[in-house]
Amino acid sequence: MTEKKILVLGGKGKTGRKVAERLTKKGITVRIGSRTEKLPFDWEDPGTWAAAMEGMDAVYVTFQPDLAVPGAVEVIERFTAQAVKSRVQKLVLLSGRGEKEAQVCEQLVMNAGLDWTIVRASWFNQNFNESFLLDPILAGHVSLPRAEALEPFVDTDDIADVVVASLLDSSHNQQVYELTGPRLMSWQQAIEEISAATKRDIRFEPISIDEYIKMLREHQVPEDFLWLINYLFTEVLDGRNSSITEDIEKVLGRRPKDFTEYVRETGETGVWGPAG
Repeated sequence: MTEKKILVLGGKGKTGRKVAERLTKKGITVRIGSRTEKLPFDWEDPGTWAAAMEGMDAVYVTFQPDLAVPGAVEVIERFTAQAVKSRVQKLVLLSGRGEKEAQVCEQLVMNAGLDWTIVRASWFNQNFNESFLLDPILAGHVSLPRAEALEPFVDTDDIADVVVASLLDSSHNQQVYELTGPRLMSWQQAIEEISAATKRDIRFEPISIDEYIKMLREHQVPEDFLWLINYLFTEVLDGRNSSITEDIEKVLGRRPKDFTEYVRETGETGVWGPAG
């Protein structure tokens, strides 16, 4: 039996780097899919896809900025066709929970004729320390729309563990998993936990989506990210995801990481400033 070789797209991103680290520790041959690698993979340059997939048994697929954005369906359709040509055996696709537009891309993966696993994730815990919420937290003032929305924030450690299991164990073939944290929280509750853990005064202010988009545009946030934020806060954060699943426990045999544990671990790194 030959050893598996796995291509990890977005191998330096929030989930991709953790998936690559876990696979490497298990002795799996990992190829990082990134524009900056010697053998590059670039979603915007289909000419790079075949070489990156050559000799790979499985691919962890993360699409930037999101599977729901306009044009993603055409890209994923072309990508899955190349995966078949490259004799890839399995695709594990990271998708967004509750994103109907992204489900068109999921169907393309399901119908490609390969083994597959779909991993639909809730909002990442790591958006608070690795993404668009970090700067407002450091500034001590977080303004967000949909303040009333309840979300079961999920940790990228748990996502990575589910992805690795899905890549290596055929029992997860042809499965759709919805990953959530263990409890529902509002944005304000999340910020209050971070404020308490860091012993900093971090204020939360509810604002309208129009005000939020205007503020981001004034900070010169790229338009494609503005489109995505508008989509997520208007379409996805409408209550459809205000529920908890047991899929992490089903796959991993343990409970998902709680937001409080994430805050404690992340606060100890000093990324949010004063503590102790």
